[in-house]
Amino acid sequence: MARTETRTGASASKRHFLGSVRKGVATMIAAFDTWWRIRARRRVLADLTPDQLNDIGQPEAHRPVLDIKAGLITNLMSMR
Repeated sequence: MARTETRTGASASKRHFLGSVRKGVATMIAAFDTWWRIRARRRVLADLTPDQLNDIGQPEAHRPVLDIKAGLITNLMSMR
């Protein structure tokens, strides 16, 4: 009888361990799926033109812009 109780306790412990492993794997799969969807959405939005972004109601993507003010080269040359 004592032997049976010991086995029951061990198998319950195994089930608990496997349940937590399953839950961890499910969480990792859900996180990967969410990351993949966000990445795909950003890739599609990056390929759209500013007019297409306005059509779907998205603000224009933040892209690097080079802003050169008038007289900048003159000022730089005079500092040289």
